[in-house]
Amino acid sequence: MPTYDYECTKCGHTFEAFHGMNDKAVEKCPKCGKKVKRLISSGAGIIFKGTGFYATDYRKGSRTNPPKNTCPKAKEGCGGCEHA
Repeated sequence: MPTYDYECTKCGHTFEAFHGMNDKAVEKCPKCGKKVKRLISSGAGIIFKGTGFYATDYRKGSRTNPPKNTCPKAKEGCGGCEHA
């Protein structure tokens, strides 16, 4: 359920209300009982729970260990596998 921010149009009191999106919006200030307006908020940040998400979670193979040179002339000083 989201948290909504409200401000009283009479006394200026600001407060938060925690209710469902389909629930009726708050209409009265809890401090003075006058009309309130719902404020536009930035919303909640995303919270990732667990061990974490890493760039390596979905990669095939490892980028830390480059593939070995398979050129037959590698011992002679292959300069980029032009002989393949």
